[in-house]
Amino acid sequence: MGGTTVEGVTQRLHLQLPATASDARAGQRRQFQDDALLLAFTLPTGDVDAFLTQLKPEQPVQPRKTPFVGGAEPGFTRLGLPEPDSLPDLRKAQVCAPCGDNIDQLHVAVAPLDEQSSRVYIKGID
Repeated sequence: MGGTTVEGVTQRLHLQLPATASDARAGQRRQFQDDALLLAFTLPTGDVDAFLTQLKPEQPVQPRKTPFVGGAEPGFTRLGLPEPDSLPDLRKAQVCAPCGDNIDQLHVAVAPLDEQSSRVYIKGID
């Protein structure tokens, strides 16, 4: 994932980080057929829903329906972060599939970090 920048990933995913975003991290996980573009950042919890609304997810961002039982694909751990599916109180949604512009799928997940902030995880499959 060397050389992959936050600016490069946001541009490829056609996203703009909110002005209040901090601790932004980006990477790319190369796979056999499709590559995953990874983006994670921290937002004040009060700004999360406005950001999610801008993404226009296909379905509402909802709490994970089944508990995590392991086996999540590694990716965000390479960015020094826990995998989103391993976190409690996770909300997630598929934003689009197909998405166009060489992005086949776009997924978002949000997990609270503390009472004031949440981490947003975005994975685009190209």
